[in-house]
Amino acid sequence: MNSEDLLVKRAVSGDKAACEQLVKKYQAYIFAIILNLTGDSCNAETIAQEVFLQMYISLPQYRFKGFRTWLGRIAVHKAIDWKRKQQRRQAKERLLADRERLAVQVEYGGVEEKLNRQEEAKRIRNLCRRLPESYQRVIKKYYFAGKSYQEIAGEEGIAVKTVETRLYRARKKLQAWWKEEQG
Repeated sequence: MNSEDLLVKRAVSGDKAACEQLVKKYQAYIFAIILNLTGDSCNAETIAQEVFLQMYISLPQYRFKGFRTWLGRIAVHKAIDWKRKQQRRQAKERLLADRERLAVQVEYGGVEEKLNRQEEAKRIRNLCRRLPESYQRVIKKYYFAGKSYQEIAGEEGIAVKTVETRLYRARKKLQAWWKEEQG
């Protein structure tokens, strides 16, 4: 057994000095891996701390088959996890910014446009009232309550295909009635 394995065994048995030695020995190596994958030196230190915390937690499961490689894999996984979180956060921020811009556009889109949309919505609701009750329920649940075909089918006690058919037929009737009123 080499000196590194002995150091790991001491760390597993609770020797804090051995654990600190492992951290000091691999600190630059882990930092380099993380920096290479993330390109973010500010967060590389934080991620490195997570790597060493994971090392400490996972040491009892280590199988003594290349400590450096094992620790490097932990660093790669932590860096990739960090990048994914950053990408999700950035995507969420873009989505929120887009929604905010859209809200501002809608808010300042003009009173006339807003009145037109309200009038069209009222006409659509009136046309929906002309539909058979079973079609009205499906339309309301799908378009106004935002439910899926499966949810509607479960609530109505019908097959998903029946939901699909009712929506299709309801839309066709609404389109025809809309054209009649336009023409």
